[in-house]
Amino acid sequence: MRGGLQLRLFVSYLAVIGTAVAALWLVLQWTAPVAFEYHMGAMMGAGRGMGRMMAAVMTDAMNEALRELFFRGLRSALGWAVLAAVLTAVGLAYVVSRRITSPIRAVVAGTRRVAQGRYDQRIQVNGPEELAELAKGFNQMAEALAAAESRRLALIGDVAHELKTPLTTIEGYMEGLLDGVTEPSSQTYALVAREASRLRRLVEDLEELSRAEGGRLSLEPRPVPLAGAVKAATARLESQYQAKEVSLAVNLPRDLPRVWADEDRIAQVLTNLLGNALQYTPAGGRVSVTATHAGGHVEVAVSDTGEGIAAEHLPHLFERFYRVDKSRARASGGSGVGLTIARSLVEAHGGRIWAESAGPGQGSTFRFTLPTARP
Repeated sequence: MRGGLQLRLFVSYLAVIGTAVAALWLVLQWTAPVAFEYHMGAMMGAGRGMGRMMAAVMTDAMNEALRELFFRGLRSALGWAVLAAVLTAVGLAYVVSRRITSPIRAVVAGTRRVAQGRYDQRIQVNGPEELAELAKGFNQMAEALAAAESRRLALIGDVAHELKTPLTTIEGYMEGLLDGVTEPSSQTYALVAREASRLRRLVEDLEELSRAEGGRLSLEPRPVPLAGAVKAATARLESQYQAKEVSLAVNLPRDLPRVWADEDRIAQVLTNLLGNALQYTPAGGRVSVTATHAGGHVEVAVSDTGEGIAAEHLPHLFERFYRVDKSRARASGGSGVGLTIARSLVEAHGGRIWAESAGPGQGSTFRFTLPTARP
């Protein structure tokens, strides 16, 4: 038998058994004589003639001998019964203590392996409901750690890949300039400056993403009209929409209630969504911003008539560095974290965000909710 919890449980069961046996013995010692005298007196008085005859025949010595024989038989029977009960209870105590502690030992062993980096560790527990819940919680923790580790490795690889492309371009042109292969010109300098700006935007996006996923976003929520955030976002991208010849329409109800939000942060969310819609909407297309009020929240929708999104991509759109069309997004300079930041900002306000699309070529709609401000 192993020490620790199982031994303590087993000893506690033995203590309970010993206490029960001692209590049984003391109660027997106190109550048996009284019960014997009572029942003997009842038997003597059961029949008058028979009672007098037995009282005349039985002497004090015979009465004492009968009393001794009765208690000897009682103690003998009780002793064997107690012995059988104790042996049975000890066996059951061992089985029960082992059944309780075995799953706990399995969880302890699993946590040690997880601590060593083996996040694929899972345990199976067939026992009481509480222990099964403990095993289930452990497995969920292991799955979460495995997913976090996978995301960490993917993040390292994605960041390295994103940094590699502009750095390689800058390095190539600088080597060409140093070797005299590339002619110094305003176009060359502009290209190097563009790649450096791309690196700066990526670093800024990563800093924002780190704050978002670490729960360190600074928010100053207050009752604000949604129209203000929409106007700020559309103003930032108006020139880009005009340059690409994509129309931008805003349709907000006049009776739309105020939302409880940080206006600048919501404008940032809308800028990300409008920029994403512009990127995937061809010239002559249309992007619209609408809003509806339902219950205690306002739902905002950014719809486009662009390329659309296949169903298998919809659940992954808000994952960091996820791209439906990797080559096109990279060529356009997107960092791949804009939607991730947008999701973190919306969730920090107590809302949720999701994407809808009927499929490729059918356009797409990004929706998010915000809580309404209390009167």
